[in-house]
Amino acid sequence: MCGIAGVVDYGGAPVSPVLMRRMAQALAHRGPDGEGVFTDRSAGFAHRRLAILDPSPAGNQPFLCPEGRYVLVYNGEVYNFQQLRAELQAQGHAFHTRTDTEVVLAAWRQWGPRCVERLNGMFAFAVWDRRARTLFLARDRYGIKPLYWAVVGQALLFASEAKALLEHPGLERRVDHEGLLEYFTFQNFFTDRTLLEGVRMFPAGCRAVVPWEGGVPAALPVERYWDFDFREPEGPVDERGCEEELTRLFRQAVQRQLVSDVEIGAYLSGGIDSGGVAAVAAAELPLIKTFTCGFDLHSASGLELGFDERKTAEHLSYLFKTEHYEVVLKAGDMERVLPSVLRHMEEPRVGQCYPNYCVARLAGKFVKVVLSGTGGDELFGGYPWRYYRAVVNDDFENYVDKYYMFWKRLIPNSALRTLFRPVAGRLGHVWTRDIFRDVFRTRPERLDRPEDYVNHSLYFEAKTFLHGLLVVEDKLSMAHGLEMRVPFLDNDLVDFAMRLPVRMKLGNLGEVAKINENEPGKLHKYYQRTRDGKLLLRRIMAAHMPAEIAGGVKQGFCGPDASWFKGESINYVRREILDSRALLYEYMDRPTVHALVEDHLCGRENRRLFIWSLLCFEWWLRTFLH
Repeated sequence: MCGIAGVVDYGGAPVSPVLMRRMAQALAHRGPDGEGVFTDRSAGFAHRRLAILDPSPAGNQPFLCPEGRYVLVYNGEVYNFQQLRAELQAQGHAFHTRTDTEVVLAAWRQWGPRCVERLNGMFAFAVWDRRARTLFLARDRYGIKPLYWAVVGQALLFASEAKALLEHPGLERRVDHEGLLEYFTFQNFFTDRTLLEGVRMFPAGCRAVVPWEGGVPAALPVERYWDFDFREPEGPVDERGCEEELTRLFRQAVQRQLVSDVEIGAYLSGGIDSGGVAAVAAAELPLIKTFTCGFDLHSASGLELGFDERKTAEHLSYLFKTEHYEVVLKAGDMERVLPSVLRHMEEPRVGQCYPNYCVARLAGKFVKVVLSGTGGDELFGGYPWRYYRAVVNDDFENYVDKYYMFWKRLIPNSALRTLFRPVAGRLGHVWTRDIFRDVFRTRPERLDRPEDYVNHSLYFEAKTFLHGLLVVEDKLSMAHGLEMRVPFLDNDLVDFAMRLPVRMKLGNLGEVAKINENEPGKLHKYYQRTRDGKLLLRRIMAAHMPAEIAGGVKQGFCGPDASWFKGESINYVRREILDSRALLYEYMDRPTVHALVEDHLCGRENRRLFIWSLLCFEWWLRTFLH
């Protein structure tokens, strides 16, 4: 696990080693165990190392093949590298380290761009062919590892984080207005945009070969090599057989991701995803360390009173016999960590992510690697109240309309244009519904059954919401030199989950599909905390934990900020985002912002995510533009 950066100047200008060292230093938190820089005339590469496999100097990067033609900078872990190593040895490749880095470069030499299709793991990497002057870029199937790129003059820049790109003196710091609109519509980015104009996210599941001829590309020649594909099986399915296969694949996935030359820990909440991962890991590794984030609920109210899962996590720790650690967040902790969170996040993403930062900080004090339960919800239907909203439709466009309105997470549609009145002249051509619909541009539009709509929703959330979560968790774990692994995103497990019938994930779908939407209180009972969703997964997790936990209600990972924002943190909110001197008012309409925030502070509406996003944007402006 590392940080990578590179510059290729297609105008032929030499790349400065000083620039490459600055880019490496910007990523120092991602790799505290070593730094490497390599320049080759008009190409330069930098690397920061977090040593997990073969921590000897033999694994240092940039990594050159024996004859020196190919240069690799690589960030990630490939969990099937030992099997690939044996296969490549049979093809005549010799290995001199115990790293997966060397295996990735050998795989490139053997199979070229198609090598990424053989890799089971998380990665973002670049290969430079010194003879052909060709650059290859790739990112893992799901986007677990980030990769940013930008063009400055004739130079193509790439890095694990945008802050490394900003070390180039020619990259101007400006707000991407379309990205700003996109974020405040969805509290996420569905395209490859960021908040920095000219800085793009290389898409997950994609690769690109950038030749020397033709100069620097205006857009990368990106090719998709993999995509999510949730669909109903064509024939009958043996439910008991599926249960047995899921049990096998889940155990295999966790076991694969235990490969390491350093100590591994695990996050442990009160849910079945992290609990199942910790259970299997604890059976393999005696006295594994587990980590939980809890919340002080003295000033919480309503549903927030159930947000603290420490008691359940402690019970699971007792059952699994783990060495357990906790951090408890109180009102005011968000204010203290927010500047650091935004400095590492670089652009806000889904949810209120400061608890992720705090639990990663805790784990990073004890281990270098931590296992996470991320991905279980998106693969196995963990958000049933979302899918229920999508199952009763007239056609595909009607589905898009309804689901689009649901995913406008932050503000009412009526306020969207007035909110950005100061920059409206630059946004008149942007329709956020088109951004939403484009997520499905490779999907068939004919949908005949409720199950088809649910599978479209699973596809959408895996492509957008899950990707946002992965970006958050990578940035905030690597902020503390901590590698986060996600066993649910094992290739074999994902391929299996995408072929499960919806009835093995959701139990109330038939009833929801029959509901008359014109009834008063339509669907109301289905939008409460629910035990529906992840039905097959819940059954196999019952072997690892008490039935009341395996069959418990779905609980997200967030703090009681709705109460804190109008209680202990109300003065902080007023000071940071209602002050007329706030930087955000260069881009947003002050009366609109004030009206929406006061709705929350006065108890008329719950706008905690909007307030969080405003705070993030304000601190982002202070950190990256001023």
